[in-house]
Parts: sequence; C-alpha cells; structure tokens
Amino acid sequence: MTVTDTAAPADIAPPPARAMSLSASAAKRVRKLAEMEGGAHVMMRLSVSGGGCSGFQYGFSFDDTRTDEDHVFERDGAKLVVDDTSLDLLAGGEVDFVEELAGSYFKVNNPNASSSCGCGQSFSL
Repeated sequence: MTVTDTAAPADIAPPPARAMSLSASAAKRVRKLAEMEGGAHVMMRLSVSGGGCSGFQYGFSFDDTRTDEDHVFERDGAKLVVDDTSLDLLAGGEVDFVEELAGSYFKVNNPNASSSCGCGQSFSL
C-alpha cells in the first residue's frame, strides 16, 4: 500500500490563525500618517467595539504605546497594533487602503464578519 503525502509543500506555510495583515497600499499610508503623527515609533491601532449599524464597529487611531494584551503586525516598516479581544473578531483579516473618486479610506477585509453595513465601518458575526 502506498501512502501519499497530501500536506502543503514545506515552503508554503498556512497563515497563523490569530494574525492580521496590512496590504501594500495600507502599509504605505500608515507609514506616511505615522510620520505626520510623530515618527516611526507611532503605530496604527485597530480596535473593535460594540455599536455601529451592524453590531460591531471598527476604530482606527494612532498610538505610541503598547500593553501586554496588544499584538503588533508589521509590513514594510508600518505597524498595526490590535488588542487581544479585538483580534478574536479580526483574526485572519487584512487592512487595506482604498483610493476612489469619492475619497480614500482604510477598509478591513474581515473573514469573520457574516455581514457588514454599506459604509464598511461596522459588521456582524
């Protein structure tokens, strides 16, 4: 009997279950805004709170401090910090920066959301 290995190739690792990522455009914008806010030590903080038109809402701010419950994700010199509770609701997601005719904004691509509002700033599970 022959056993075939169906596991993924060694050079392709599955993404960590509790991780977030920044798109290239989001990393570029975060770096620029962090410089305007005070320098390379400034991080963009993403949090989730109750509210919004769908139940939970995203919150963005800039911060230069971390707590023991924070997780920091980096791309191209940009840092995204997410608290432990928010990460439970965002795990596997990506922050993107979108530029459209109507304006530009950070967009969260959240695989845990079952629905979101029209503006994309709130979601439900």
